[in-house]
This record gives sequence, structure tokens and C-alpha cells, in this order.
Amino acid sequence: MKLLIQGNNITVTKAIHDYVEEKLEKAVKHFQAITTKVDVHLSVERNARIADRHKAEVTVYANGTVIRAQEGSENLYASIDLVSDKIARQLRKYKERHQDKKSHVLIPAGELGTEIETQPVEIGDRLPELPQEVVRMKYFAMPPMSIDEALVQLQLVDHDFYMFLNQDTHEINVIYSRNHGGYGVIQPRLANGNGHSNEHSNGNGNGKTAL
Repeated sequence: MKLLIQGNNITVTKAIHDYVEEKLEKAVKHFQAITTKVDVHLSVERNARIADRHKAEVTVYANGTVIRAQEGSENLYASIDLVSDKIARQLRKYKERHQDKKSHVLIPAGELGTEIETQPVEIGDRLPELPQEVVRMKYFAMPPMSIDEALVQLQLVDHDFYMFLNQDTHEINVIYSRNHGGYGVIQPRLANGNGHSNEHSNGNGNGKTAL
């Protein structure tokens, strides 16, 4: 297993390195055959008043699939323990899904709750908005996949959403976890109503897509 450990606002000492290595070797012990590389990112928020400021993020590359988990707590070692346990559960889930796929057992796409909402959804007491500047850019391969496969990926990367290339429409889609349970899929639609679009008019000329 190739292990890479990086730190932000923290020095990765030998003691920390050895602890991470021990915990993750145990987490991937039964999945060594499919695990090619493990990236670990440890960080500490500078503001001591922030709760759970010690964070640990782990990304496992398994047979071309990215499996990710992150945890935070008031103690770095506790965060490492939590994320190691979580990544072990994610790997088990991946292996079970992989076995199900071999048996041609897939979740029916109709159960995903695919929809296009017409009104913007508030987050707390505000509308979603983009940051003022780009703080990080990522580039990754996007092989075509079905909605069922995208759902599996969403559950493995520990995010609220997952962007993918729909194999049926050859368009970029986003599958996401809904606040009230279940999943939704955002698909593009042309503004003139013919085909697909990434906007829906709210009646006052401002096109918005709800998440």
C-alpha cells in the first residue's frame, strides 16, 4: 500500500506518521488486493475557538474507484481513529456493491427521485451562493456511468453531491443527497425548453436551478 501523508498547519512527526500508518493498515487490511494508494491530509484550524478543528481526510484509490472519508474532532489522534473506522466501512460498502454489480443487482433508477425543482432552496436563512474567488481546482477523469453507478460513487466519496457523465444522455449530471431524505439528480435543459437545460426561469427573468 502506497501511503502519502500531508499536513496543513501541522508538522507530521514520526509519531503521527506511524499512528496514521498503523490505523490505516488495519482499516484496509482485508482490502489490500484492491487498494493501490492512500492519501491522507491532516489539518488544524488556527482559531482555537473552532470546535472539531483537528481534521483528518483520507482518500483511497481502489481499482480505479475513489473512496473518501473525513472526520474532525478536538484531538488529532481521535480524528485519525474516526476517519480510519469510516474508511473501513466505506471499503466494505464498496466491496459489497462491487459483488452486487457482478451479480447484476442494481438499484432501480426510479427509486432515486430524479427531478428538476423550479424554486431555489434556502440553506438555513440564506440562498446558496458561490465564493468570491476560486480557492481550489480539481481535475479528474469522468468516465460515462449510469445513475445507479453514480449513486454508488456518491455514497463512497462522503460528499453531499457527485458530478458525473451520464452514459445515456452524454451530458454532465449531478446527483445529490436531499435535505429531507432520498436523492435528486440535476440535468441540463436548454433555455428555450427544447432538450435539456441548466436553468429554469423563476418568472422574473433570473434563471436559477434549485439544489
